[in-house]
Amino acid sequence: MMRQQDLQRLHDAVRDVPDFPQPGIVFKDITPILADPALFRFALDALGEIARDLRPGKIVGIDARGFIFGAALADRLACGFIPMRKKGKLPYHTRSCVYELEYGEAELEVHLDAIGAGDRILLVDDLLATGGTAGAALQLIGQAGAELAGALFLIELAFLDGRRNLHPHHTCSLLTF
Repeated sequence: MMRQQDLQRLHDAVRDVPDFPQPGIVFKDITPILADPALFRFALDALGEIARDLRPGKIVGIDARGFIFGAALADRLACGFIPMRKKGKLPYHTRSCVYELEYGEAELEVHLDAIGAGDRILLVDDLLATGGTAGAALQLIGQAGAELAGALFLIELAFLDGRRNLHPHHTCSLLTF
């Protein structure tokens, strides 16, 4: 069960890094959470509590911090784990989607055989900003004929309104900035 004081400790552990990766961006650094075993465990427990109710069969983690949370949740929920990576990082045949970032353009890929028609997928990442990356992941999941159980994030930057790219799918974040 999530307690407000634990969520506040998690919130307070997120470090702001100004002007990264470029001037004007304030990067939300989660490495202090990852370095603290109690905080990391709490974050996984809280995300797992939400994920369990969504009953996924597979979890998609987005490159790269989504791998950390997605793989751990897949293990806890006895689900398959599917990495979605930046272009050129996967060794087998892929499908891809180009999308806009808050500071440029990128391309996301997934193996062609990783997601099947009818799979129940939970999308997991550390951060929901503009929703460009998550929206691209959603397109790749849909192209495979899978069902999105929901999208789960550690942090959401609500002022960037990234949820609009995930509507009408169930979307949940532990922390909101």
